[in-house]
Amino acid sequence: MSTPLEYIQARQDEFKEQLFQLLRIPSISADAKYKKDVHRAAEFVAGQLKHIGLDNVSVEKTDGHPIVLGDHLHAGPDKPTILIYGHYDVQPPDPLEKWETPPFEPTVRDGKIYARGASDDKGQMFTHIKAIESFLKSGTELPANIKFIIEGEEEIGSPSLVPFLASNKERLKCDMVLVSDTAMFAKDTPSITYGLRGLMYIEVEVTGPNRDLHSGVYGGGVQNPANALCEMIVKMKDENGVIQIPGFYDRVRPLSELEREAYAKLPFDQDAYNRELKIEEAFGEKGYSTLERVSGRPSLDVNGIWGGYLGEGAKTVLPSRANAKISARLVPDQDPKEIFRLMEKYLHEIKPPGVEIQVTEHHGGHPVLVDLAFYGLKAAAKAFKDVYGKEALFAREGGSIPIVADFAKTLNATTILMGFGLNSDSIHSPNEHFHLKDFERGMKTSARFFELL
Repeated sequence: MSTPLEYIQARQDEFKEQLFQLLRIPSISADAKYKKDVHRAAEFVAGQLKHIGLDNVSVEKTDGHPIVLGDHLHAGPDKPTILIYGHYDVQPPDPLEKWETPPFEPTVRDGKIYARGASDDKGQMFTHIKAIESFLKSGTELPANIKFIIEGEEEIGSPSLVPFLASNKERLKCDMVLVSDTAMFAKDTPSITYGLRGLMYIEVEVTGPNRDLHSGVYGGGVQNPANALCEMIVKMKDENGVIQIPGFYDRVRPLSELEREAYAKLPFDQDAYNRELKIEEAFGEKGYSTLERVSGRPSLDVNGIWGGYLGEGAKTVLPSRANAKISARLVPDQDPKEIFRLMEKYLHEIKPPGVEIQVTEHHGGHPVLVDLAFYGLKAAAKAFKDVYGKEALFAREGGSIPIVADFAKTLNATTILMGFGLNSDSIHSPNEHFHLKDFERGMKTSARFFELL
């Protein structure tokens, strides 16, 4: 009979190969042609939950991609119930030519697993499945009640999960939610995320003449939608990085002096940050540090822009339409619906003459802050210290996990964000990777967390 940590240590190669099987499935939720692969990934996850000995494992149909459930509720009513959340869907791998090895053929180089989904979120999610296995297969009593909910739509805003939570509140009732879909502050630096920014995402279409025009015949006499779109985008922020949409900052909760002092104590190297990104200098809202800008303050960015001729060589065309995708990252107490209305109104106000615009709202989510006094966070910090040998840092993160706000609203549950990846893991980019060392330590930290609870 072995302890959970001994069980994990003895099965590293086995667990790695099982993760590789999942990483080979191109479960791209945003692209309809991968629907069968997304469902195949759901079945694989369900098979893993059955393999480790969970009860009530099911693949639940939704209007979109399926949700995988499973539980182990034998610890007793006096023990906490933990809902473990993760997602098996992934971002598209484009641009493919930037990958050093195929995105859906996991490869180990320099101690890292390279594959789409390695860090976001298949690898991190898998740490908890294997941690629970280490109890159930080693014959060690699991000191908490466990529920799993693994979805396939996180990368498209979790549209099916929100109504699923509302209609399954009793089935998913818990004392806390455990999520590993965030990053540690730095390599070998265990970190717990206590805040996430929210998200508001739109697409803008600018239309002008009824067809593409010859730029020699019509240039200078007709408004160019691509030019007009660029003009509008420029007016959304000033030279100091301050967003110009009226009312945008009205509900922003200012950073307290205590929070700013805590930011200043985090081990952040601005020069190393610039070198890693190969930029001359950072840029953002004047008066704030880079760390404050990317996690404690709101932001606004163009995520994609196109229009006119994009092929090889030259084509002297004046496009009839141009498009852009724009997102805003939000902080407490901003509301994504309100920000959408403010942005839509402002875009119509600054629209140049000679074009029409259409603004479409895509998915969004509310920002989240977790109470640092919550006992689950203390257990997570102790688990990190026991495995990594260092005190865990507490930091806010600039990304969004919209469902975390829904866990609080619908299940009245606090979420613990226990990340094992790194911001340098190239998630959403070519050559995404996850350190093998952190895959191992993630499983051990998860197991230790349950022991401490």
